[in-house]
Amino acid sequence: MAAYVISEVEARDPAAFEAYRALAAKTIAQYGGRYLVRGGQAELLEGGPAPKAIVIVEFPTMAQLKEWYASAEYAEALELRASALQRRLLFVEGVLTP
Repeated sequence: MAAYVISEVEARDPAAFEAYRALAAKTIAQYGGRYLVRGGQAELLEGGPAPKAIVIVEFPTMAQLKEWYASAEYAEALELRASALQRRLLFVEGVLTP
């Protein structure tokens, strides 16, 4: 069953943010993930506050998603994260109901 990383992201340092994005993208692909949404305009209809940017990444399984997040390869990107961006991060299994 597919699993998804959903991030609400706000850049803090543009240079660090670009370095983080490059490292994260490389490791996501390495662990079988693919971007479904990477930025773009978001329109808030309910609730708040509005996120600056949304990122959605799909992995084949929750196990692969968690393996990526805990990986030595992604650890390098995580070191940059604190200075590069602020985010809310969710892991969601892709359960479809009839």
